[in-house]
Amino acid sequence: DALGARGRRRALSPRAGRDFSSNDYLGLAGSALLRDAAREALDRGVATGSGGSRLLRGNDAEHEALEREAAAFFEAPAALYMGAGFPGNVAVFSALPMQGDLVLFDELVHASAHDGMRLGRAETVSFAHNDADAARNALKGWRAKGSTGRAWIACESLYSMEGDLAPLSDLAAVAAEDGAVLVVDEAHATGLYGSRGQGRAHGLDPSVDLVSLHTCGKALGGAGGLVCADPVLIDTLINRARNFVFSTAPSPLDAAITRASLRHLAERPDLRDAAWGNIRHAHAAAQRASFGEFETQILPVLIGEDAEALALASALQARGHDVRAIRPPTVPRGTARLRVSITPNVSTVEIDALFADLADIRKAAA
Repeated sequence: DALGARGRRRALSPRAGRDFSSNDYLGLAGSALLRDAAREALDRGVATGSGGSRLLRGNDAEHEALEREAAAFFEAPAALYMGAGFPGNVAVFSALPMQGDLVLFDELVHASAHDGMRLGRAETVSFAHNDADAARNALKGWRAKGSTGRAWIACESLYSMEGDLAPLSDLAAVAAEDGAVLVVDEAHATGLYGSRGQGRAHGLDPSVDLVSLHTCGKALGGAGGLVCADPVLIDTLINRARNFVFSTAPSPLDAAITRASLRHLAERPDLRDAAWGNIRHAHAAAQRASFGEFETQILPVLIGEDAEALALASALQARGHDVRAIRPPTVPRGTARLRVSITPNVSTVEIDALFADLADIRKAAA
């Protein structure tokens, strides 16, 4: 078909080879730590399913305990547990900004934020990626037109396809100047960043109104999403976010597992130490192999054309490395790439082998 001819047809494929593509940033997803937590929860009678929406009989003590503990861990006023990070973003952007407000968003913000904005009633304007001055100027331009609503500045703290970090302090300053709300998607930062893995927005100017989203299915190794915000905003989501009101509640067992993940983050700094040891090793290996310098656990190797990226990924998979090609529309046209994700699920020897094989394959194809 047309998508296949352009190298853009998506298909499901099984897990195979060494893990260089997952978001299991602390290696918890298949760990004995969380298997034991699941067994303990089942032994004390925690249910596998909720049986209904949170507003009906689906609300469980595990959900509420997780929300209390998450608010304490992230040092947030309150938290709301949802089925995943995607519906969390949809809820935030569809239900919180009002008609007459502005959502000012980084041009590379996640698809879930875009879906939420489409469902919402606020005006939306993008700003150049990671450019706080562009955000400030766009906001001033909106005010100059006589707009009096509230502004919501939306970004990710770590961009999953670029592997780069948002200038959160600068964006917080823009928010403070206008009294705007800063909405930070911490999906790829939770667990690895912050003093105990609380994310990169932890410790920002406390005078700035902050909404943060933490996914539970990446570094935390479980499932679900946590929206952290002022209790009034959380109450608004409970009452107005249609995908919260009309969705079956997440599994109480998943909530119990996430509670265990947060406890391990607080008590086991060695989990992050091990992850960062591999990440720093990968940065050095990539630089030695002339693939450039990187700053996070996500190393995007830019290729350009879709077909070439697919061919390189296939060649690496044939050598036992599970590396995936990322193509438009996920990334801009002409920027197809290999997204290399570094986790504790691989060894430093395997990291070296990956970059040696990638250099060898590219040299042979040149």
